[in-house]
Amino acid sequence: MPSRSQAIEYYHANQNNALEALKQLVAIPSVSTDPAHKTDIHNAAKWLAQRLTNIGMEHVTVYETAGHPIVYGDWLKASGAPTLLIYGHYDVQPPEPLELWKSDPFTAEQRGDCLYARGASDMKGQVMASITAVEAALKQGSLPVNVKFVIEGEEEVGSPHLAAFLDQNDQLLKCDVCLNPDAGMVAENVPTIVYALRGLAYFELKVIGPERDVHSGLFGGVVPNPANILCELIAGMHDSQGHITLPGFYDRVQALDKAERQALAKLPITDEDYLRQTGAKGLVGEAGYTAIERVGARPTLDVNGMISGFTGKGSKTIIPSWAMAKISMRLVPFQKPAEVHQQLVRYCEEHAPKSITWEVNLLSSGPACIADRNHPAAQALARALETTWNVAPVYKREGGSVPIVADMQRILNAPSVLTGFGLPDDAIHGPNERLHLPTWYRGIEALIHFLYNYAEKP
Repeated sequence: MPSRSQAIEYYHANQNNALEALKQLVAIPSVSTDPAHKTDIHNAAKWLAQRLTNIGMEHVTVYETAGHPIVYGDWLKASGAPTLLIYGHYDVQPPEPLELWKSDPFTAEQRGDCLYARGASDMKGQVMASITAVEAALKQGSLPVNVKFVIEGEEEVGSPHLAAFLDQNDQLLKCDVCLNPDAGMVAENVPTIVYALRGLAYFELKVIGPERDVHSGLFGGVVPNPANILCELIAGMHDSQGHITLPGFYDRVQALDKAERQALAKLPITDEDYLRQTGAKGLVGEAGYTAIERVGARPTLDVNGMISGFTGKGSKTIIPSWAMAKISMRLVPFQKPAEVHQQLVRYCEEHAPKSITWEVNLLSSGPACIADRNHPAAQALARALETTWNVAPVYKREGGSVPIVADMQRILNAPSVLTGFGLPDDAIHGPNERLHLPTWYRGIEALIHFLYNYAEKP
């Protein structure tokens, strides 16, 4: 068995190299949603493939898909040991609005204990933590477990081609468990294992009125205004208690039992934490549930963006021809994106006036999932986190969505263990995204312990 202590020593001696590698990776503007960054996406994939090769991984390949490439590499020489598939994504969200960044989003800048850059936390920092941990163990001559990496470039746009890749390469990706570090920690000193993720259904709702923009004086009060009607439709999607009014929306939503509500209540997360992390003046949400329950265990419906008519400087008195809203729904276990799609369509059929036409398009989706907290890999990770932080990890439901988890369960029959070393105030998806380096460094050490723990027989 390779030496755990030597792997830890190697990592500590090369910690600065890990940081420099992360800085190189975040410098590549791999924005998956923007076709202008197609070359950058490919450059990020090539960079990761080279990094995996450099640390000693084998069969490293950049697989082209109908969208962005997927990077694969493996090391399969641990006879009789389990096989761990490590998931990651190298794509990032757009950096806009650029004027709110204090430094260039694709030039990593260290200020105090934090590294600021787009993707520093979500998820390039977590990808590099995993690669660095494997490198530290592999540099001792071998790994205690078999390891495969699959790193995609489309997570931020819903992983539209990943399931097909899994289907086509199920034997290549066969594993005992998937380590997915695309989650995060409750707080700096509270290591966290996520056991549930919400799903996602993302829509574009368009309302169409007159065939062109028309004069609001000549036609106002006569011709239907798509912007007004869209706002009315959206406003009606929640009632006064914060419940979503789409027909049948809660049919598959299971109530939290008393034991789980008690467990969630013990998490060191308060309403004040949400206010501090976001700068909001107050909290909202579904009546009858705490904030932590709403975030992890209840479904949501939110407008992510709206556009209509004239939005430039000054004034232009028109009734717009159309109005559009981007709407996302976070789903809980047993809700199905296809059914939610039909529920939104039925809502519009029942509430949209006949004076306009409308369209609902499903842009991306993925189901929710729950992981097994008693799986040997989950227990190995719990011991690793406790060894590193000197405190037992907490278990929580996560409000975000990671489509790969459900796909792994369905296609590869592989459970996932979810963790990560980002913090709630890392500003992921927003300006001035950052990574808390002391937490990241400890996370890498915990992943090294995890590799050795998972190799041990329970």
